Amino acid sequence: MKLATLKDGTPDGALAVVSDDGARFLKIGDRLPNLLKLMEGWDAGQAILSEARQKLASGQGEPTASDAFAAPLPRSWQWLDGSAFSTHGDLMQVAFGLDPIESDRPLMYQGVSDRFFGPTEDVPLPSIEHGIDFEGEFGVIVDHVPMGTSAEDAMAHIKLIVQINDWSLRAIAPIEMKTGFGWVQAKPACSMAPFAVTPDELGDGWKDGRVCLDLEIDWNGKRFGAANGAAMDFGFHDLVAHAALTRDLVAGTIIGSGTVSNPDYAEVGSSCISEVRAIEMIRDKAPATTGFMGFGDRIRMEGRGVDGSSPFGVIDQQVVEG
Repeated sequence: MKLATLKDGTPDGALAVVSDDGARFLKIGDRLPNLLKLMEGWDAGQAILSEARQKLASGQGEPTASDAFAAPLPRSWQWLDGSAFSTHGDLMQVAFGLDPIESDRPLMYQGVSDRFFGPTEDVPLPSIEHGIDFEGEFGVIVDHVPMGTSAEDAMAHIKLIVQINDWSLRAIAPIEMKTGFGWVQAKPACSMAPFAVTPDELGDGWKDGRVCLDLEIDWNGKRFGAANGAAMDFGFHDLVAHAALTRDLVAGTIIGSGTVSNPDYAEVGSSCISEVRAIEMIRDKAPATTGFMGFGDRIRMEGRGVDGSSPFGVIDQQVVEG
């Protein structure tokens, strides 16, 4: 199943079911007004969603338009971002001059959850001196997860999968990291691709709690990377269990994979600018030459299946002066 949120002037938008090919949508209406409401009563909402899917299959619905959609969850109770790709972590240590993190636990922080930018919204940021960077990743949305849920049992709580751009301000990040507290200034609101999909929608692209799709990224019209999400050291079920060790996770919690990164980055490219800068530092034994984003720059992200499908739709945004 493929779900989306229509812009309707309210903070949470209006829930819609999208046809399998992404070409048409059907607004649900008052019975399930928004996706957050659905997450709080997932099982109870399935009959309503099934009815909408049948109507779409019969040809009903409106044609999709990229500017009609907000983020699938324009806001939620909680956003937890992991760092589940060891290649990315290794390169970030080079980029920021950090000591290795010796731990067998998943890395995770809590970020801004009261707003997620839609797939085509301009992203306002205050200064290019802050080192504006994109981070392409995948994420999951869970229903209520009881405290102490195991990784095995966590799989059943993963109801939807999304594609995310986790914006980062790299000049601020090292300052905040040295305090030993979490990020605040270095992590503005994230963006989401238009469609949230159930795991079965991905077919073979969902294995072992991992999104096994290439994440194609273009920066100002030039291919930047196409790393595959299968390389996670911890699957999403592991991340959910980690987050729920000492507390319940409220329905609608979003958990991210961290920047998608592959060991063969020389061939597939990267999902953020900082990785490329680290690669340059290692290769050239000199300061990096690739700069960060400027105002007016565009970023495009699209998760791509082996069959050429685009299950999440496209993030296509411009950075503007805020």
